[in-house]
Amino acid sequence: MTLPHNLPLDGITVIEFTHMVMGPAVGAILADLGADIIRIEPIGGDKTRTLTGSGAGYFPMFNRGKKSLCLNLKSEVGKNVALSLLKDADVLVENFRPGAMDKLGFGYADMHTHNPRLIYASEKGFLSGPYEHRTALDEVTQMMGGLAYMTGPPGRPLRAGASVIDITGGMFGAIAILAALQQRHTTGEGQKVTAALYETTAYLVGQHMAQQSVTGSAAQPMPVRTSAWAIYQIFDTKDDDQIFVGIVSDAQWHTFCDAFGLADLKNDLDYKTNNDRVANKDNLIPAVAAMFKSYDKSELMEKLEHIGLPFAPVAKPSDLFDDKHLNAGGGLVDVTLPNGNAAKLPALPIEMDGHRLGAGSDLSAPGADTDRVLQSLGYASVDIEALKKLGVIG
Repeated sequence: MTLPHNLPLDGITVIEFTHMVMGPAVGAILADLGADIIRIEPIGGDKTRTLTGSGAGYFPMFNRGKKSLCLNLKSEVGKNVALSLLKDADVLVENFRPGAMDKLGFGYADMHTHNPRLIYASEKGFLSGPYEHRTALDEVTQMMGGLAYMTGPPGRPLRAGASVIDITGGMFGAIAILAALQQRHTTGEGQKVTAALYETTAYLVGQHMAQQSVTGSAAQPMPVRTSAWAIYQIFDTKDDDQIFVGIVSDAQWHTFCDAFGLADLKNDLDYKTNNDRVANKDNLIPAVAAMFKSYDKSELMEKLEHIGLPFAPVAKPSDLFDDKHLNAGGGLVDVTLPNGNAAKLPALPIEMDGHRLGAGSDLSAPGADTDRVLQSLGYASVDIEALKKLGVIG
């Protein structure tokens, strides 16, 4: 269920100069919060639309609920159209290489003069420092920021299985925009805010840096780490499936032993406390694994849910389309793709006042909103057609 009244960002206009994932993720969050997002795309549309393979989902996931205006920014007329939009806009979002927007005449200094109330949000590879002019990608910063090292087994660094840095970098960008909008209530002025891939990666691995500071030893990759808990891993089931089970407190350990008839383990002093169980994990895990192996997956899940222990089936992304929780709680929204196909995609993962945010919507075709946007700026139909013939808009 979505909010029955005005959304939090109703009345906020955002102009996007973005591509790929990080920049569009900012707008996707703001759109679900109610902002009016106008994407400036090149004539013919953003090339992200036509990516194949693992990139085929980028555009539909992060661009629903946005308007599309195809515009030639290298022409003086096209530039003036964009400037007209930006004159009264609240937010500009861009994620192009350092200096690209300045070359086009849309750098922060020019835009602050043009519209002093504008929040100018840049999504970059790096914040200020020696690396700031480098070109970065999600995978680049996962490698150099230590995340790939922590994800894969020793000697085999592995990127995470989603664009986690692009997406969380977009989240930090959205947070900065919201903070700047709030500050504008006091100052009346806009400002530039920047989020970056590398610093986002560092923030995510900060827990491992803190671990080294506390223990004096560098954190080991997750596949070979010394877990804080003895039972915190994937187990095989009788029907050749798998399930993750975590027992993270002494109370949960007692509940587990009582439910599965493991009085001998419960009373064994080697397993009395969490740290005892971690120290004797090599003896404990084979016994627990053999016991779990005697259950079918569904039977084991039902039992674990009944007693309230943390557990999870090992799912694939495709399994989420039919997930009863996501479907019952408004966690998936209906989106119509430009080719007419229907899709279910995840909604913004928050509730406000007990309601989910983010209604389903069509995914705009390239330039689908060009005429309407220009009409709102006062362009007559004959002028719009003339601009199309000149190749200024599409």
